[in-house]
Amino acid sequence: MAELKRTPLYPEYEKNGAKTVDFGGWEMPVQYTGIIKEHEATRTAAGLFDVSHMGEILVEGQESEAFLQKLLTNDLSRLSPNRAQYTMMCYPDGGTVDDLIVYQLAEYRYLLVVNAANKEKDYQWLKEHQHGEVSISDVSDQYVQLAVQGPKAEAILQKLTTTDLSAIRFFRFEMNVSFTGINESAMVARTGYTGEDGFEIYIEPEAGIQLWRSLLANGASDGLQPVGLGARDTLRFEANLALYGQELSSEITPIEAGLGFAVKTDKQEEFIGKDVLKQQKESGPPRKLVGLEMMDKGIPRTGYKVFAGEEEIGFITTGTQSPTLKRNVGLGLIKTAHAVVGEEVTVQVRKRLLKAKIVPTPFYKRS
Repeated sequence: MAELKRTPLYPEYEKNGAKTVDFGGWEMPVQYTGIIKEHEATRTAAGLFDVSHMGEILVEGQESEAFLQKLLTNDLSRLSPNRAQYTMMCYPDGGTVDDLIVYQLAEYRYLLVVNAANKEKDYQWLKEHQHGEVSISDVSDQYVQLAVQGPKAEAILQKLTTTDLSAIRFFRFEMNVSFTGINESAMVARTGYTGEDGFEIYIEPEAGIQLWRSLLANGASDGLQPVGLGARDTLRFEANLALYGQELSSEITPIEAGLGFAVKTDKQEEFIGKDVLKQQKESGPPRKLVGLEMMDKGIPRTGYKVFAGEEEIGFITTGTQSPTLKRNVGLGLIKTAHAVVGEEVTVQVRKRLLKAKIVPTPFYKRS
């Protein structure tokens, strides 16, 4: 069995009482004090996440924008330096290679932040389609990525820097942000994966360890807690943020997953998968991702089948008892004809068919 990869912050996990698991080939913390506690801390105060397992791919060169416009579903012409964009790479049949964030660092210079388990696949996909004056480099080892998320995230991070963080708007970022007592500067973006306000910080590995410690020390009085993958999943699920391998995959298109806002089929460039995605946008996809709330007692887990009467109409992509709402809810990919809010369906929980109803998403939206 292959040895699990570890982020530079791995030694800090044990100090904070983490329980680790295999996550896509990485030994990562699933929880520290407990998933529910960490979830609530992020919703009410702030959570600190090590997301250094994510992949970073640098694409640069005179033809980098033209190249990426043919690979990505969103419209890069809407970007300028210090702006970021959520986007997808797709196969010719519309299935998803990966979902990612692209940061425009400078003219002709882009940083693609991709899912950890997909990094090698994504890098190969980009290299396979490489043409013109474009350079593609895997720079993942150059970064530790920390996320500070929650209503107190800005106040906590502001203690450590003279950069005015309130000036960094959503999906914008600043380069060369300095932190007290840390020699290396960082890239700080107002992005995240929790449904809360917050920041993602990209910094050189050794400095990342120092910043992790400094944040925990300075944020403790404001309720900052280290948070593992368990609560990261429940937080993103409540906010209806897609997880690759569940809400998105090579078999699921961004339109089916409700992510049409990041698929610009009206852009001039012929990107991979455009024809299928355009047709689905205009005529409607065969399946839709919907929210489900259980009426009977039971939790709709990933992979459980969904029925309308005796007809199997789809499956659960993610489901749990929502820590915020205290209700058993799930996301299901079902036939479009049945994707109507208020409609009753059944979910096969082990050998029982339990009643559920289709409800609006996201389940949670910060006030």
